[in-house]
Amino acid sequence: MLQLRPFTAADEAAALAAHQELRAEGRGLLLDYLEGEPWDGYLSRIAANRKGERLREGWVALTFLAVTVDDRLVGALSIRHELNDWLAVYGGHVGYAIVPSQRRKGYATEALRQGLEIARSIGIDDVLVTCDVDNIASLRVIEKCGGEFESVTDAAKGIAPKRRYWIR
Repeated sequence: MLQLRPFTAADEAAALAAHQELRAEGRGLLLDYLEGEPWDGYLSRIAANRKGERLREGWVALTFLAVTVDDRLVGALSIRHELNDWLAVYGGHVGYAIVPSQRRKGYATEALRQGLEIARSIGIDDVLVTCDVDNIASLRVIEKCGGEFESVTDAAKGIAPKRRYWIR
């Protein structure tokens, strides 16, 4: 059974391994993780971010959650509590990642579905979700969760064009 929950001290080894697995794709699992950062410090910072505290410049309050199946870490999901200018174009309210070894099992779809429920519980009724234009798997996940295609963004410095979807 898939569950979204806050990261804990017990997740350190699995989270760091999953982060490295995604780094091979040029991404990462752990939002804003600094290589070598003490795990307890990281947990403290993401807990503060949820309350809108200790945010990096330009960031908004966000909820960052582990995606687990039978207590095994398979990914992560973030819910941005509001949109700033960058998020309104490229990032959206919800971002998710499933580690490569755990893909094609329906985990991303279920994680997004549960993430939408959490977004609504914190007052986000219309949820913007984006994905790279060439990420067919992600666009299918978004569409399965009710995403209505709006537009494709232009590429920006260091940012691939994104497909933008609203889930109302």
